[in-house]
Amino acid sequence: MKAFRLEELEVERAANDGAYLQFLRERNMSVGLYALDAGQSDPQRPHRQDEVYFVVSGRAALTVGTETTQVARGSVVYVPAGVPHKFHHISEDLRVMVVFSPPEA
Repeated sequence: MKAFRLEELEVERAANDGAYLQFLRERNMSVGLYALDAGQSDPQRPHRQDEVYFVVSGRAALTVGTETTQVARGSVVYVPAGVPHKFHHISEDLRVMVVFSPPEA
């Protein structure tokens, strides 16, 4: 078993001065914590993997392809591989758990 505490992941992510911390990588998937602060822009580009976002905290809009939705704590969004997507209008510091399948390169 591998178990993680969100508070510890956030400390590790912040200590590494990065918006993204991959904390689990297995044969068929990888999982990371993505952080964007209020007012920040999202520099993402489309990924070669399918991904699922689970919003741990914060508020923002998320555009996937041509569709936009509001996300907040508890939101879960699937993003197919290759589809452009970005968080925007981030009104509260955003913390998102990201699952990639297959694992992110």
